[in-house]
Amino acid sequence: MTLNLSFIKFCQFFILLTGIVLASGCASVPGPADEHDPFESYNRAIYKFNTTVDEAAIRPAAQAYADYTPNFIQSGVSNFFSNLSDVVVLVNDLLQFKIEQAGSDFYRIFVNSTLGVFGLFDPATHVGLTKHKEDFGQTLATWGVPSGPYFMLPFIGPSTIRGTAGLTVDIYTHPLFYYSDSNVAWGLAGLAYLDQRAELLGASRVLDQAALDPYIFTREAYLQHRRNLIYDGNPPVEEDQQDNSADDADADLELELELEKDTPKTTTTP
Repeated sequence: MTLNLSFIKFCQFFILLTGIVLASGCASVPGPADEHDPFESYNRAIYKFNTTVDEAAIRPAAQAYADYTPNFIQSGVSNFFSNLSDVVVLVNDLLQFKIEQAGSDFYRIFVNSTLGVFGLFDPATHVGLTKHKEDFGQTLATWGVPSGPYFMLPFIGPSTIRGTAGLTVDIYTHPLFYYSDSNVAWGLAGLAYLDQRAELLGASRVLDQAALDPYIFTREAYLQHRRNLIYDGNPPVEEDQQDNSADDADADLELELELEKDTPKTTTTP
């Protein structure tokens, strides 16, 4: 119950912060809206806010974590949180009626939670139980809910209206949400955030070097990445994709490959 109250307070802060930046951003950033990005002025304001916070605090902390934390500890942390997130994946497997995949993911959770010592190790991958990525945003897409406009979230980053709604449900289905000690739960959530940011340092370097407008590059790469996830890696070809230049396509692919590196590091089973 304590964690639930903490989460409600966080949501209140989040909504307040979003409203403040929305009001300032819409008033200060002019320009025509993209078809998929009618909130571009707001989104650019949030993007600038996120970039400032990231460069000042989050990215240096993530770089220090990557540089000075032993690899086996980083592997254990990544595997542990990956195992917890597999619970969210399993819920969405069932909601999407992917029964065979749900069975595989259930067995994956069981193997890593037992033989893998509460998920610190990843023996499931070594025996052929593939890591999947499913969330409630993808579930809504399979139910026919349109994505809605592109939408940047403070501290979290790129999303859509559908993805933001899905994120809320995913939080409620994550095991950490039900941990009784709120201080420990929020500490673990912070560690998970830091670990994931460290794994995306490569994507940050690609972004720094790839685009004249990092905001547009981030938006297009994110939407492409989500589209691939929704269609399980086989999205239908869109006509406007043929208009992309070769350089942009190569850059998008490189960033996509970096984004895919957020799968957990593996270690030898004890």
